[in-house]
Amino acid sequence: MSDLQSLSELYQNKLFRIPDYQRGYAWKQEQLVDFWDDILNLQKDRYHYTGLLSLKAVAKTESKSWNNDTWLLDSGYKAFHVVDGQQRLTTFSILVNEIVAFLEGLKCNEGKTDEEIVLCYQTLKAIRSKYISQKRPPQNLITTYLFGYESDNPSADYLTYKIFEEPFSGTVNETYYTKNLKYAKEFFRDCLEKLYVSDGIDGIEGIFRKITLQLMFNIHEIEDEYDVFVAFETMNNRGKKLTNLELLKNRLIYLTTLYDSDKLDAMDKAELRKQINEAWKEVYYQLGRNQNSPLSDDEFLRAHWIMYFQYSRKKGDDYIKFLLNKFSAKNVFAKQIVAIEEETAEIIDLDIEENDEVLQSTESEIITAISKLEPEEIAAYVNSLKSVAKYWFYTFFPEQSDMTHEEKVWIERLNRIGIGYFRPLVAAALTPDANTTPEERIEFFRAVERFIFLSFRMAASQSSYQSSEYYRKTRDVYTGKLFLSEVTASLITTATNDMDNSINSFITRTDRRFSNGGGFYDWRDLRYLLFEYEYKKAEETGIEKLGWTPFTKVEKDKVSIEHILPQTPTKLYWRNHFRQYTEDEIKILSGSLGNLLPLSQSVNSALQNDGFIEKKSSKNIGRRGYEDGSHSEIEVSRQTDWDAQRILKRGIKLLKFIENRWNIQFKDEAQMIELLHISFVNDGRADVPEIPEPEIEETIVQPTDTTSGFSDLKQLRLHFWTNFVQYCRNNGRGEDIASRKPSYVNWYDVSVDSPNYYIFFQLYREKILRIGIFVNRQEYFSKLESNKAEIENIFGFPLEWYTSREKSIAKRILFSEEKDIHNPELYQEHFDWLISHFDKLKDALDEVE
Repeated sequence: MSDLQSLSELYQNKLFRIPDYQRGYAWKQEQLVDFWDDILNLQKDRYHYTGLLSLKAVAKTESKSWNNDTWLLDSGYKAFHVVDGQQRLTTFSILVNEIVAFLEGLKCNEGKTDEEIVLCYQTLKAIRSKYISQKRPPQNLITTYLFGYESDNPSADYLTYKIFEEPFSGTVNETYYTKNLKYAKEFFRDCLEKLYVSDGIDGIEGIFRKITLQLMFNIHEIEDEYDVFVAFETMNNRGKKLTNLELLKNRLIYLTTLYDSDKLDAMDKAELRKQINEAWKEVYYQLGRNQNSPLSDDEFLRAHWIMYFQYSRKKGDDYIKFLLNKFSAKNVFAKQIVAIEEETAEIIDLDIEENDEVLQSTESEIITAISKLEPEEIAAYVNSLKSVAKYWFYTFFPEQSDMTHEEKVWIERLNRIGIGYFRPLVAAALTPDANTTPEERIEFFRAVERFIFLSFRMAASQSSYQSSEYYRKTRDVYTGKLFLSEVTASLITTATNDMDNSINSFITRTDRRFSNGGGFYDWRDLRYLLFEYEYKKAEETGIEKLGWTPFTKVEKDKVSIEHILPQTPTKLYWRNHFRQYTEDEIKILSGSLGNLLPLSQSVNSALQNDGFIEKKSSKNIGRRGYEDGSHSEIEVSRQTDWDAQRILKRGIKLLKFIENRWNIQFKDEAQMIELLHISFVNDGRADVPEIPEPEIEETIVQPTDTTSGFSDLKQLRLHFWTNFVQYCRNNGRGEDIASRKPSYVNWYDVSVDSPNYYIFFQLYREKILRIGIFVNRQEYFSKLESNKAEIENIFGFPLEWYTSREKSIAKRILFSEEKDIHNPELYQEHFDWLISHFDKLKDALDEVE
């Protein structure tokens, strides 16, 4: 390892290329902000150690394939592959390029050439020539970039034409990684503009001087080819951790170098390496095809493993352990000794009875060695990965496929309801290898959606229920061993056999929702039901009035599902129309299914108390009337009034819709009324005289002052939790998260249907927002601890595992962020943080159960 070198020294007569086994540019906002802050805070007389830079010199025979870049090598430049440090070098190259572009764009430099603009006693031409690119004289037709990707990398053209802005690009494909390159360019452009405003040209010069002269690297040149791949797997996991897909690509390319030449000659090695690169290029294209919603590469890799290999359910990371064990050096070097008889001209009688003994050959034998892992296996695997990527993408974005309209509708429906563990199976069904027809696929999608609705949305079964069974069927469908129609039949039978249990579980859970005060409004999947009812109405009329995305969008102080009868009715209209019912009965009626209406345009929550006539009409300022809203709103607007009987009637109508839509059967209408919780509507009670208008004061009910004895801190906590509970209930999370009443303590516990642990939220020291798992027993903590990597991978952040006292039986697992907790203007941000992290943590725990 040599002495420390600055980037100015590093770039002396060197050409850097990122090899094919490397991942693309992975730095995002967090890493870029840290990088920029480090530079800004670096003092003029100080150096900043930037880490180890591992390089491997590229042999002349290999660099001959670099085409137009070889002229610079012939001029005395030396070519290197960047084994470790490519993220830092890429970032440096982008920043230097943006500094040059920024100076060229300054008004004071208008009309000047690069030879006339000077920065730190260097012309821009000299800076560009040293750090960015050089043109081949004398014609200057060829431009060689001193840093870049090898030409077959999909990021190569993007870096050249979109980041370095080489002209005449033509079509440049964007991928999962090019989005990060684009963001880095825009990030540094903005930073430089702000720095120039605050510090002028001195600030720009200071940044350039720091990055070229004060950032120091340890340079490590790797000699052996084996060391290169080992270094990649170990060193590249120290910073922004490699994804499993990135790790596997490096492993496969490494394996191509291990085969004996008699097994895989140079031409075949090059072809196999090309196939690996082409597969990963296609995979990353598909994963990043929708730039607004890039897909998880590890999730895709796991899904393909389920499709391609025999599924086993041990741990969540079982798939990558299997893959790295399958595609390992030991499986290339491990030999199967096979005896082969010397070829003779003698005709051999092959007509041997099965039970006859075959004598050992006494002829001389040649012993040969056959690799346990054949090159053909690698080729088959990567080509399968390549072919499946497109269909995986279509399961998320069916509208971009060439499927039939009805297939697209059903896949969109599966995504709305939550496709869960069925996505690999759906992707397998779309592949040509499954040999299915559109009609078969539609029936299959219909069966999957029905299974999900009954088993998970009504019965609330564990998210892994029957997952092993259908993961195994995924491989059988993909390999053609199982007809898709057989899977469809299995789904229908299983869901039908479970129907009574699903309905009973739904009734039990609905009872709990009403006990907690929310009723059907707290059912997480109410939106899906109401949207499906709306969709049916749209099909009948041919006019869509309610989109899924706006309908599910969460906006502060707004609602997209309205209680027609308000939860706390104060208007004269409601007090009169429901005067024969108690406050508790009115609350139940308000949360009953027939009283809940999807709105085509969300309204301010303060307008929910309007009378029915005002809600129907579009004349009311601040809201769209039912008569101009969704199909469901229009249907309700045809009623002259809104009373308890109408709530009951509409509730039964929606339950009958459930029966028809998902082919289920409630016992009778009595069971439906029981489920709606408003049987008292038919109890024949005597009418109550109408309340005269002057007797009613239309005032908003204010909370009673029961907290006067609390300290200021307790008041703040109570205010926080009260608003949090209300926010959850307004957004359909009253049952699973906000089932407890708010209090003045600094924690809020959430039951997750496990006797071994529960999730809690905490306002820690009044400035740290925290979510955690409280584990009751040491043995269960040990179980979770054994799945630590998987839990943190799904959750998305590292957790604090060891804050509890060593002798404590119960243990806590924590995640915290510093927040301005008691600032009411930030409440929605805090509440969304708690809800989103709860969902991630719950998903992680469900996966390892």
